[in-house]
Amino acid sequence: MTLSLNPTSVRRRRVFFPSLRAALLSGVAVAALAGAPVLHAQSASDTQTTTQTSVAQDGSGKPVQTVSTTTEFHRGKKKKAAKVVESKDTRKLIKREKGSGATAALDAKLPDKQLYDKALLALKKGHFDVARLDLQTMLNTYPDSQYQMRAKLAIADSWYKEGGTAALTQAESEYSDFRVFFPNAPEAAEAQMRIGDIYFKQMDKPDRDDTKALHAEEEYRRMLTDYPSAPPQLTTQATQRLRDVQEALATREAEIGAFYATRENWAAVIARYQTVVDTYPLYSRMDEVLIGLGDAYNAEAHFIRGMKLAEAPKAELEKLYDGKAAAAYREVVLHHAAAPHVEDAKDRLDAMNLPIPTPTQQEVAASAVLENSRRAYSISDRAVLFFLHKPDTVAAAREGTPTLTDPKPVTAPAINKRVNEDFKDAMEGKPPVAEAAPVKAADEASDAAPDAAAAPATAKAPLALSDVSTEGSANPTDTTLDPATAPAAAPAGNSLGVEILTPGVNGGTSAGSKALPPVEQPAAAPDQPNEITAATPAAQAAPAVGKKAKAPSFDKSDESSSKHKKKKGLNKINPL
Repeated sequence: MTLSLNPTSVRRRRVFFPSLRAALLSGVAVAALAGAPVLHAQSASDTQTTTQTSVAQDGSGKPVQTVSTTTEFHRGKKKKAAKVVESKDTRKLIKREKGSGATAALDAKLPDKQLYDKALLALKKGHFDVARLDLQTMLNTYPDSQYQMRAKLAIADSWYKEGGTAALTQAESEYSDFRVFFPNAPEAAEAQMRIGDIYFKQMDKPDRDDTKALHAEEEYRRMLTDYPSAPPQLTTQATQRLRDVQEALATREAEIGAFYATRENWAAVIARYQTVVDTYPLYSRMDEVLIGLGDAYNAEAHFIRGMKLAEAPKAELEKLYDGKAAAAYREVVLHHAAAPHVEDAKDRLDAMNLPIPTPTQQEVAASAVLENSRRAYSISDRAVLFFLHKPDTVAAAREGTPTLTDPKPVTAPAINKRVNEDFKDAMEGKPPVAEAAPVKAADEASDAAPDAAAAPATAKAPLALSDVSTEGSANPTDTTLDPATAPAAAPAGNSLGVEILTPGVNGGTSAGSKALPPVEQPAAAPDQPNEITAATPAAQAAPAVGKKAKAPSFDKSDESSSKHKKKKGLNKINPL
C-alpha cells in the first residue's frame, strides 16, 4: 500500500509563523512585556529619597526649622548621596542628642536602674508583691540612688493599684510619707491627688456613713490650695472630683431635711436646707432645696397665725417669716431661672399675692450654663447605680468653682434660739431683724440682732403701762404713758419691757414725795369641804442607850417599795 502526501499541507502544519521575520518580531515583543515589571522594581530599589526635618534654636532663642533631602542611587554596591548643608544650631542639637543617648545607655547598665526597670515591668504585669520586693531591695542597697524618689512613688502606686481596704490604707500612708519627704517635687501634687482618690473610691451612698466623703473633700481642697502650680490637667481633675464629692454631701443633707419635713420639725428642716445653700452652691437640686426652705418658713408663719397673741406682735412675726419664705422663692426665680422647678416658685409667690421678679439676661445665661454642664443619665449609669454602692454624681456640675472653705454651720438649736429671740423682740415692740436673703446663716443674723435692737422703734409702740392713781388726787382715773414722751430706758433693763424708775433721775418718785398706797392683798381662798387633812404623826421617843430604834410602821395601801409592796388580788380587802 503506497501513501501519497501533499508537500503544501505538511509545511502549513509544522510552521506557526508565515516567515522567519514575523517569528523574531513576536519573540522580541513577548520579552519586552515580560521584562517591564522587573526593570521597574529594580529602578525603584536603586533610587531612594529621604527627607529629614529638624527643629533647633538659634542664638536669640527663636526656633529654626531645617529640612534636608537626601537622594541615594544604588547600583549594586555603589552608593551616591546628595550633599546636605546643616546649620550650626542643627549640628549642636544632633550632638546633644548623641550625648544624651550615650548617657542613657550608660545609665541602663547601672544595677539600681536595672532593679528599677525590673520592678516597673513586674508592676505593669500585676505582680505587685514582686515589684515592691525589687523596689525595697533597691532602696536598701542603694540609698543614694537617683531613682530613690521614683521608687518610693512606685511603691505607693503598687498598693493603690492592688486595691482593697488594707492595700488602700497602706497606699495612703506611703503617699503621705512621699509628700513629707519630697514636698517640693512635682510629683508631690500627684501624691496628694492620689490620697483624695483613695477616699473617693471608698465613698458609699449618701444615706450611709459620710466619713469617707468628708475626708475626700478635705484632701481635694488641700490639693487645690497647697499646690496651685500643679499641672493644669491635674488641677482640672481635682476640681471636678471636688464637685462630685460635694454633690454627694449635698444630697445627704437635702434628704435629711426632707425627712424632717415629713415630721414637721421645721427648725431642723431650716438648718439642713440652709447648710446646703451656704456650703454647696453647685448642687443639682438647689431649686428644690430653696423651695423647701421657703415652705419651712411659710409653715412657721402659718403656726404663728394660729397662736393667741396680741395683734401687733402677731402681725410683726407673720411679716417676718412670710418675708423669709418669699426671699427663698425669689432666689429660685432670679438665680436658677433654667432650673426645672422655677415655675413652682413662681406659683408660690403668686399665691402669696407678691410680685414675681424678672431675672436679668446675665442671670439667665449663668443659670443656663450651669444647668447645661450637667450630664444626662444613660443606661450604663443607671445600671452602675443600681448594682454598686456608689454615690450618684452623674448630675454634678461641670462648671463653676466649688467652695474651698466651710462657712459657719447652721444647727437646729441655733434656729430655735433665733425663733425665741424673734418672739421676744416682737413682744417687746422691737423691730424684727430683717434678712436680705435666705442664704444668711442664723447665727450671723443673731450676731446682728443687738445692732438692730438698738435702733428706735418706728413701726408700732409697745404695750403702754398705766400709772396708779394716788390717794386724794383730783383725778382718780388712770393716766397712760405715751412712749414718745416717756423717758429713755435705762441701759440695764430687764427682758420684760418694764422700765425701772430711779428717784430723781428718770421721773421716779423722790424721797420727799408721797408714797404710793400698798397693794391690797387678795382674800384667802375658802377651805374645800371635801379636802382630807392628813393626820400629824406623833413625836417618836428617843431610843434608849445601846438599843436599836424601832422601825416606823408602814402602810402598804399608801406607799410601796422594793421591800414593802402593795397588796394585790384579795389582799386588798384584807384589813390586817
